[in-house]
Amino acid sequence: MDSLVSENQLIAGVMSGTSLDGLDIAFCRFVAQGPQVGFELVYAETVPYDQEQKAQLSGAFHLDGSALIKLHADFGKFIGETVMRVGEENGCFPDLISSHGHTVFHRPDLGYTYQMGSGASIAAVSGVDTVCDFRTTDVALGGQGAPLVPIGDQLLFGGHRFCLNLGGIANISYEEGGEIIAFDICPANMALNLLANQAGLDFDNKGELAMSGQLNNQLLDKLNGLDLYKTKGPVSLGREWFEEQFMPLILQNEIPLPDRLRTISEHIALRISSVLFDSPGTTMLTTGGGAFNDFLVETIEEKVSSHGIHVVVPDAEIVAFKEAIVFALLGWLRTQEDVNTLASVTGAKNNSIGGCVYLGA
Repeated sequence: MDSLVSENQLIAGVMSGTSLDGLDIAFCRFVAQGPQVGFELVYAETVPYDQEQKAQLSGAFHLDGSALIKLHADFGKFIGETVMRVGEENGCFPDLISSHGHTVFHRPDLGYTYQMGSGASIAAVSGVDTVCDFRTTDVALGGQGAPLVPIGDQLLFGGHRFCLNLGGIANISYEEGGEIIAFDICPANMALNLLANQAGLDFDNKGELAMSGQLNNQLLDKLNGLDLYKTKGPVSLGREWFEEQFMPLILQNEIPLPDRLRTISEHIALRISSVLFDSPGTTMLTTGGGAFNDFLVETIEEKVSSHGIHVVVPDAEIVAFKEAIVFALLGWLRTQEDVNTLASVTGAKNNSIGGCVYLGA
């Protein structure tokens, strides 16, 4: 089959994360450069969700089947219309849309995962070929369906010993023995933003509220002692686990809010340090929304420096849009019929080419 997208054509990578900040759109071009892939970020924008959309997406987990499928179609239409509007306003006319969708259910232990945002709707309203549904093939192959970003770390962001993403969930990737190793570590912005919302904030700007708090060792011990952290092998953290296991611990109102934010930041830093190994003189590329949280980054730097690792935060645009860039890459690889999901990362029985293709009008 001929590739749908050739080199130098424009791909819109679209990401909706668990932190519900908004729809991240990154218009990118890719070119093969030996074992690496060169990329150009032409334009990127986050389209914030309004309060109604936030409520719909956060509450999708509880919808009945009919309402969920309707929201799936409506959200796909919104993605398609938004990508085209942003593209037209900025002179970016995509040849392909590559959409992660918004995760509603993620239970690889039970053999399923579900990202909302109909690819058929995206392609129909945009008229542009669309790739979506990147995780289900890997889950069907016995994998965790996550993380998917590490192949982007390998192909786009070489030169760093570790790549850390501080999104709703903190995850990490690195090369070991010729294979890419990657896994989720712990909740990050998902937890921090939840508490910031209680203070009437969308997020804790630069970690200032957390910085004003005191460490609560009792809460820290409970967070560090969660059973899932003792699991061996690839682990993929979903909202279900977060709501059942993590949320009840951090919603203890008898502990002052700044203290809880301070303690969660410490927990995140400790968890990250615990999965690393000594690698003197090396760097850890750190991206995702949490990389804008100065206090969190400083806390992580303090912990990982004992391993000889220095935290590197790239340009703000790469920080904000790395996942959208990587999903544009995954769509590009899908159209090239190249592997875009690594079994060494997910625990599946083999590598795979993930993503469903819907042709535009």
